Amino acid sequence: MDTPLALPTIAWIAFAIGAVFGAAAQRSNFCTMGAVADILLMGDWTRLRMWALAAAVAIAGTSWLQLAGLIDVHESIYTAQRLQWLSHLVGGGLFGVGMVLASGCGAKTLIRLGGGNLKSLVVFVFLGLAAYMSLRGLFADGRLWLNTIAVQLPAPQDLPALIAERYGLAPRSALLACAVVSAGSLGLFALSSRDSWQPGPLIGSVLIGATVVAGWYLSGQLAFTAEDPETLAPAFLATHSGRMESLSFVAPYAYSLELLMLWTDASRHVSIGIATTAGVIAGALATALASRSFRLEGFRDTPDLVRHLVGATLMGFGGVTALGCTIGQGLSGLSALSAGAVLTVIGIITGAALTLKVQLKNA
Repeated sequence: MDTPLALPTIAWIAFAIGAVFGAAAQRSNFCTMGAVADILLMGDWTRLRMWALAAAVAIAGTSWLQLAGLIDVHESIYTAQRLQWLSHLVGGGLFGVGMVLASGCGAKTLIRLGGGNLKSLVVFVFLGLAAYMSLRGLFADGRLWLNTIAVQLPAPQDLPALIAERYGLAPRSALLACAVVSAGSLGLFALSSRDSWQPGPLIGSVLIGATVVAGWYLSGQLAFTAEDPETLAPAFLATHSGRMESLSFVAPYAYSLELLMLWTDASRHVSIGIATTAGVIAGALATALASRSFRLEGFRDTPDLVRHLVGATLMGFGGVTALGCTIGQGLSGLSALSAGAVLTVIGIITGAALTLKVQLKNA
């Protein structure tokens, strides 16, 4: 696409993508933390299968965009040649602990906020503050130290690039093979249970996976310009990273708070991440009102407040350190077939599972 869309148009499309995500997640009760809890508490794998189906759709759609030449995942933050493995594992682990303490990940916080949960408003603010402090403030030194522990790979860290480099395959062939195997395996696992074929989980998972694909297309195609008027260099418009982005709900919290505080600054604009975040809340709110499930909810007591504040802080630092959350790495990063995303997901699930087990033991 030679001429990118105008910034307001990009923001509104991002808002719509977020609204679809929010409505689908609210309606289907999509939740990564809930999936881990369901397995540990009840042996119920339904919500994990939902996540697997969403990931399969995201991988298949993103790989198709890549094969069609519409996007290049190597323009994202997920495929750097330098693999910061400790940041992914530690950041993911801290995020997993935090999402249990805060009753849900960044995406779930937005969905609960749309449903009237005032606890999630507090989590939103503190997660955003912790994320900003991890990007540019007090916590940044710790994050940067973790980033120094890394390995330099012979190729970008997406699995197709690594396999193509190792075995001398054509990049397109390696991408096609990885996409078929990964998306196919996840899809088969997801659809191997009758519960996954129920309209709610099935449609919700497919829509959530599709929003990740839509996010890549928006930032990598519709919002891309081969020659920025100011720098004369290629640019991805309306992203804070300056790179191609899809859905993620950690750093956009920080930038949302920044925009609200600096609203009259003409140099600030509504980015794709900010617009998507607002869209998730709006979509969840509309669905909650339509289903008459909207209700205000506050903290039970002081310990409940403390748990949520600690959880929000851990998610803010952990998510920035790991370069994403359950959605940013768990779906967007995985859709790029990133090795770092795999490590982050392992860290998140491990941290969440251990925290849930401690809570059960002390209950």
